[in-house]
Amino acid sequence: MIKGGNYLEALTCVDTVVFDKTGTLTKGIFKVSKVNTHDISKDRLIEIAALGESFSNHPIAQSIVKEYNKEIDNSRIRDYTELSGYGIKAKIDDEYVLLGNFKLMEKYNIECNEIQSVGTVIYVAVSDKYVGSIVIEDAIKEDSKEAIKKLKKLGIKNVVMLTGDNKKVAQKVGDELEIDEVYGGLLPGDKVSKVEELLNNSSRNKVAFVGDGINDAPVLARADIGIAMGGIGSDAAIEAADVVLMKDSINSLVDAII
Repeated sequence: MIKGGNYLEALTCVDTVVFDKTGTLTKGIFKVSKVNTHDISKDRLIEIAALGESFSNHPIAQSIVKEYNKEIDNSRIRDYTELSGYGIKAKIDDEYVLLGNFKLMEKYNIECNEIQSVGTVIYVAVSDKYVGSIVIEDAIKEDSKEAIKKLKKLGIKNVVMLTGDNKKVAQKVGDELEIDEVYGGLLPGDKVSKVEELLNNSSRNKVAFVGDGINDAPVLARADIGIAMGGIGSDAAIEAADVVLMKDSINSLVDAII
């Protein structure tokens, strides 16, 4: 779905395509692969994490709820707050809980070591003390590599990936898909800044950004052409986008450019 003839025309001038990772190049279907505990049982860590993530529709959050595999009692959760680019803060069973990336631990001065993993790591702190982490892995979409090759054959000179995931995860995906530039560990504002850099370096041609999450809405609006995934994309992302890929496939973008 293209929201105007001007965007259809602009697609023919694109020479840089910037992708979000999760749900765009990857399936966004996550599974808990490892649980690291620190002075807490594995079952209790999963329980706390599942309660904290139960209000979120993000695929990572839902994978933890699925791993818990028990009914969620919402009365145990209070003061729930989503911290954009960091994670979640909530009061669970009268204890304050933090769930999110390593930057969240740094933000609240929680002492812990950053885990180097090829999966996404969710750090958990209870009452200002680190109690463990959960490693979650995603899979690359079957058609992502093929679609990127097709985009390059069409004349796309620069393929870029921006993600909030750690740099090790980002580089692994980037290498597999043969992406030209990979940037990991980014907050939503960092993505906007990076796209602005690309816009400044591509004054005569267009920069397109492809994403699906609510955090992608600002950068979708900032790019010359914002492209959202129509099936799994958030309402905010779809509203902010100029083009919507209804089949959630990058190959649809290839078709649109052709």
